[in-house]
Amino acid sequence: MTENAQQQPSAPHTELPTQYAPADVEGPLYERWVERGYFEADAKSEKPPYTVVIPPPNVTGSLHLGHAFEHTLIDALTRRKRMQGFETLWQPGMDHAGIATQNVVERELGKEGKSRHDLGREAFVERVWQWKGESGGQISGQMRRLGDGVAWSRERFTMDEGLSQAVQTIFKRLYDDELIYRAERIINWCPRCLTAISDIEVEYQDDDGELVSMKYGEGDDTIVVATTRAETMLGDTAVAVHPDDERYKHLVGKEIRLPLTDRSIPVVADTHVDPEFGTGAVKVTPAHDPNDFEIGQRHNLPSLTIMDEHAVITAHGPFQGLDRLEARSAIVAALRAEGRIVAEKRPYAHSVGHCSRCKTTIEPRLSMQWWVKVGPLAKAAGDAVRDGRVKIHPQEMEKRYFDWVDNLHDWCISRQLWWGHRIPVWYGPNGEVVCVGPDDEAPSGEGWRQDTDVLDTWFSSGLWPFSTLGWPEQTESLAKFYPNSVLVTGYDILFFWVARMMMFGLYAMDGTPPFHTIALHGMVRDQFGKKMSKSFGNAVNPLDWMDKYGSDALRFTLARGANPGVDVPIGEDWVQGSRNFANKIWNATRFALMNGATVDGPLPDASQMSATDRWILSRLNSVVAEVDALYEDYQFAKLSDALFHFAWDEVFDWYVELSKTTFMAGGEPAKVSGRVLGEVLDVTLKLLHPVVPFVTETLWTTLTGGESVVIAEWPKDSGFRDTAAEKEIESLQSVITEVRRFRADQGLQPGQRVPARLTLDGTALAPHETAIRQLLRLQPEGDAFSATATLPVAGATVALDLSGTIDVVAERKRLAKDLAAAEKEKAQANAKLGNEAFLAKAPDNVVEKIRTRLAKADEDIARIQTQLERLPQA
Repeated sequence: MTENAQQQPSAPHTELPTQYAPADVEGPLYERWVERGYFEADAKSEKPPYTVVIPPPNVTGSLHLGHAFEHTLIDALTRRKRMQGFETLWQPGMDHAGIATQNVVERELGKEGKSRHDLGREAFVERVWQWKGESGGQISGQMRRLGDGVAWSRERFTMDEGLSQAVQTIFKRLYDDELIYRAERIINWCPRCLTAISDIEVEYQDDDGELVSMKYGEGDDTIVVATTRAETMLGDTAVAVHPDDERYKHLVGKEIRLPLTDRSIPVVADTHVDPEFGTGAVKVTPAHDPNDFEIGQRHNLPSLTIMDEHAVITAHGPFQGLDRLEARSAIVAALRAEGRIVAEKRPYAHSVGHCSRCKTTIEPRLSMQWWVKVGPLAKAAGDAVRDGRVKIHPQEMEKRYFDWVDNLHDWCISRQLWWGHRIPVWYGPNGEVVCVGPDDEAPSGEGWRQDTDVLDTWFSSGLWPFSTLGWPEQTESLAKFYPNSVLVTGYDILFFWVARMMMFGLYAMDGTPPFHTIALHGMVRDQFGKKMSKSFGNAVNPLDWMDKYGSDALRFTLARGANPGVDVPIGEDWVQGSRNFANKIWNATRFALMNGATVDGPLPDASQMSATDRWILSRLNSVVAEVDALYEDYQFAKLSDALFHFAWDEVFDWYVELSKTTFMAGGEPAKVSGRVLGEVLDVTLKLLHPVVPFVTETLWTTLTGGESVVIAEWPKDSGFRDTAAEKEIESLQSVITEVRRFRADQGLQPGQRVPARLTLDGTALAPHETAIRQLLRLQPEGDAFSATATLPVAGATVALDLSGTIDVVAERKRLAKDLAAAEKEKAQANAKLGNEAFLAKAPDNVVEKIRTRLAKADEDIARIQTQLERLPQA
């Protein structure tokens, strides 16, 4: 907030357009907020800090519902903290997204008939930067549409100069501390992208393949193994069995012939083998399977690489030069010709990993790569949660976190790409290896070359909470805003991004974790709970819904579904309902302004207020306390629901309606209620603002004349409670609700007036007779009044004369028919539930459905009998 951006109340405006038009309001409002600097954060401020980083979206990306959901939650938190007087920083930025971005630019080159190799590395990287400047980052504009209150002047990019320095610095430190090393290990390899990829970049799905069982060895020394990847048998260097498996003890230590080759391989005993699965024997291909690699390490087996980077067979023989899938069928045919195939199962559905970027089936591959030794880093990350320095919310997610960090394997950080942070290691002509920090001069001279690989994108995004604040420089921003207050992110990247930030933050910042709290949310799904996907045809562009219903409507729908750690279903009709809520807020505020609602001066003394006034103020303070507690517990769904029902049900449907008679009568009571209504709207709009910022800004500034609700003071619970007034109004609500229900049951139109006698003496309802009659459309009883229906409720009696309003004979006939149908339904349900043979055979869901029908029939019978009892005699 700028220094002079203080709320300056003035005389409120009393006119609003008849309808709320989000498209006319949202864009100009957001630009005004940005121009006035409301979202900026001052490192020199003496206010307490509140910091949240944006999970950096990919520079290739556009706003999807997952972004909109997460951003809504973060924006609600930061807007509230800003109103509470915190120096609030919501740090924006984007990730360079190595593989995704390189793929995008390579596709663009492909349209020109070129590849990156035609350009060369330097020219290709320049082309990527050009694309980033012209086409990348469209998500920034979409974030503005959503209303994200980020500090735009602080926007960062994981490849900018400062963050690149941070990456080089931490690589050098980890290398010097022997926590980064180079080794040959099994990695996920994409034959299309031609790079190692991380576990998170592998998508698993059930593919139809084949399971082939084949016989190795000769005579008594034969053994059967099964595989879905027959082509890898060319790289087998052993067969493994469990050491306690009696079937194979005579073979352990022996050499058996590997078919289609001129090699023999040993049979080894290893506890990794499950003797109950399949034949209890497994082929071991150390260079092409992670489990086999571990077996190979334990038994000192050779690792034979039989495919190149394109997944083409390189092993000498008739299959050399074939693609892996071509080789698979050719090898099975050759084995079949030798009589080696024992069984074949097609199709055989099994889980197969695919590259998340290009959908190519990944290939486990032995490769020389750079690794982070995560042992001590992961221990520190686990300890920070165990000792309470970092809280995970909801707490039940802690187990998943510990399961991950306590069993973390070393992390492959090198990628065979051109776009990204190049590994700062140089190799000399005589085998020298030099790691270069940002202040070091790189080796030069003949024979020196830099490593060609770049770092995994997660390496740079793991530094995000402190690199964005200027680290490794000891900046004012770093001192002020680190550690972050909370990290809001999806549980799906708890293991990847969150764990890496924890490891790097604790390491780089002298044991200070990167955030105090990790608030995990679920995934957005369609209204039936199904994952959203273009292939399913249920993916939604949030901009379409924002165009149609307004950004507030989308935000409120998402927040109202946000239970901690739980997936969020969403459908268009729900967004439409939230749009209706925004319209309700607009219309109610417009009515209030036209009827004297004001924020001028202090609230009147409670002795001057009506019970209705005291009731709504008591409820208002309870809601303030409730919403505050729910915010602190990250219960967005519950706080949104509480605000919805308070605003719509209690303020707009009850207080406004009950106050209409007061406003119509005028005088001092009307002034008092006008001031109370102004107070209630002032506070309610502030409470709603973090979730629905646009409509509340327009209404609040109109109501109060203040500069902006963005910088208004967050409401505090004044402690005012009036239980007597609350009970009184609850009784009043009971009367009105019960009589309305009765009127509806009798088929009366809402506006139809009915003569009535009210007996309210001796109850707290006596002062409310005028309001009761007005809200229930009850006429004075008159001389010819005849009480044909009497309703005792809340200590009062409401007698109605329905003789001139309904055809009693026809109504009794209709109700009798409905009663007979309900009794028949009950009898049928009881008959089925009393039939033991039926219960023994029927599925549980069928039985439960009949029980539900029985309960519904009982309810209908009771309701209809009550209606009949209340009808006047014909």
